[in-house]
Amino acid sequence: MKGILGRKVGMTEVFTKDGKLIPVTVVEITPNVVTQVKSKETDGYDAIQVAAVDKKEKRANKAEIGHVKKANTTPKRFLKEIRNVEGTYNLGDTIDAGIFEAGEYVDVTGTSKGKGFTGVIKRHNQSRGPETHGSRYHRRPGSMGTMRPMRVMKGKKLSGHMGVETVTIQNLEIIEVNPSLQYILVSGSIPGAKNSMVFIKSAVKRNDKAAVKELISYEEETVADEVIEEVEEKEEVSKEETTPEETKETPDKEETEQKEEPKEEAGDK
Repeated sequence: MKGILGRKVGMTEVFTKDGKLIPVTVVEITPNVVTQVKSKETDGYDAIQVAAVDKKEKRANKAEIGHVKKANTTPKRFLKEIRNVEGTYNLGDTIDAGIFEAGEYVDVTGTSKGKGFTGVIKRHNQSRGPETHGSRYHRRPGSMGTMRPMRVMKGKKLSGHMGVETVTIQNLEIIEVNPSLQYILVSGSIPGAKNSMVFIKSAVKRNDKAAVKELISYEEETVADEVIEEVEEKEEVSKEETTPEETKETPDKEETEQKEEPKEEAGDK
């Protein structure tokens, strides 16, 4: 099992050299610090705890400060425990985007967007009643159930708060991993709003890997480069124009000097 905490930046699209368009979600990866290592001898199971995103020390209590001091790091906002982790880690080790590779399948966990207090049509996808002919039943929840218990049964689909739930989307493919720029491109959409924290881990149901997609890379030219290229082209054109004229002028001057010399000698005689 591999896992890392990241921040959802937003969605974009990339193109492959085959001409296919792939919608992807950009996840910014800040280095995760290992703040605790658990073992079967001390805790009964093997796991590590990773932390990400610095927090001001004045906003952390003494317990949090003492906990992260063991790993020689500053207080963090987000902590996550990963069980049965691959490899061995020590306190203070950092994990970056390089632990994943393009083509791997992952499960992404995040907190869904909050929708506020919603009705049964939006919350449970129920159908509305007729809108005309005197019907006064439009968007109501409907019958509350049988009469005998004299109460609403548990599990009845009613209006209420929607969203802000922990949601996991499985079997998403990693399109690109860039450890230098600290981001991962995940195919499709993932739960959560922009700038929210998500947890990326190895897929539970898939151990295989997909073929790595060859993406098209774009290199933007700056204005300075364009100006330099224009100046170089103008210099080359000017050199080509001046060289033939110089070659023509030199023989003409020599011929005129030779013609003038015999005229002077004839006048002296």
